[in-house]
Amino acid sequence: MAFERTAAIVLRQYYLLRGSPARVLPLFAWVTIDMVLWGFMSRYLNTFTASRFNFIPALLGAVLLWDFFIRVMQGVTTAFFEDVWSRNFLNFFASPLRVTEYLAGLVISSIGTSIIGLVVMLILSTIIFGLSLFSYGIVLVPFLLVLFLFGIALGIVATSLVLRLGPAAEWFIWPIPALISPFVGVFYPLTTLPAWMQSVARVLPPSYVFENLRAMVSNGKPSAFSLAAALLLAAADILIACWIFVRTYRRAVRTGLIARYSAETLT
Repeated sequence: MAFERTAAIVLRQYYLLRGSPARVLPLFAWVTIDMVLWGFMSRYLNTFTASRFNFIPALLGAVLLWDFFIRVMQGVTTAFFEDVWSRNFLNFFASPLRVTEYLAGLVISSIGTSIIGLVVMLILSTIIFGLSLFSYGIVLVPFLLVLFLFGIALGIVATSLVLRLGPAAEWFIWPIPALISPFVGVFYPLTTLPAWMQSVARVLPPSYVFENLRAMVSNGKPSAFSLAAALLLAAADILIACWIFVRTYRRAVRTGLIARYSAETLT
């Protein structure tokens, strides 16, 4: 894998962002709205509860982590969609660029955009609502790592879906985080779910993150075993997602479906 080719993919995304405020604004606008909305809601709920429980880390912390996951996933898919929208996708693979180099470029681009959103969320939650996630120390590292890995995996699978079904399939991609959120228990314990939904939750790494977040807020004792299991699941998801993308790409090339991404209009 040539680093220069991967860097070229990242550089293209950088130039797109630098030259378009309309692309930069969504990196922090929606997370700002979420932080403000859920922050004041958490503060309002605190007025009805005993002083021993604080909704701000329980709810606002969950929103922050969930938004980080969404930013990671959409960082991959949006970078891919930029090439689809500009009908530039076929041009990439008419060059010596490899699939692995292209995927690596999407992942690195996602790292950059998701970090911007994370920093904005941390600043807002700390300054306005007094939520200091850094006070929990190094335990937050596996939380963020699990969400990052699963977000990357889901983003790659989503791009595979669009690659297989065509550009119009992007409308199947945007609702994916909302569809899986009931299963991962962002705002409630998994025990409130029916048995079949709990079975699905066990194979979704974010469910372990939010269960441990609630445990940490309640008694300060997250489970190292469940976080390790979540990391293994997320790593496996990355491998599966890359395998799916490579197979989908090869099929698109073999069957000629990749022509739908060319600058020509298919008839």
